[in-house]
Amino acid sequence: MKRLLSIALAAIALLTFFTPPALAADVANGAKVFATNCAACHMGGKNVVNAAKTLQKAALEQYEMASIDAIKTQVTKGKNAMPAFAGRLSSEQIEDVSAYVLDKADKGW
Repeated sequence: MKRLLSIALAAIALLTFFTPPALAADVANGAKVFATNCAACHMGGKNVVNAAKTLQKAALEQYEMASIDAIKTQVTKGKNAMPAFAGRLSSEQIEDVSAYVLDKADKGW
């Protein structure tokens, strides 16, 4: 019984410590998605439709958009003048472009 318990605990430890992490978003792919789908309105982190609501870090924080989940929701569902990209972009592309936007905002565009 002790041996079986030891084997089970060893197996759990191996699975816990050696499981590869979830794949992170691909920021390089996000840059391509952004260039193709977003740059017309958001070149350089700006906003040609509403100048106050840029993709700059301070604006993202002010409008509670400074997270991957908030950006993904905005890209997926759209809001006001921004169209929804669900159906046009895959969930992976939305994840990637959201990570790209947040990364660029953190770096000051």
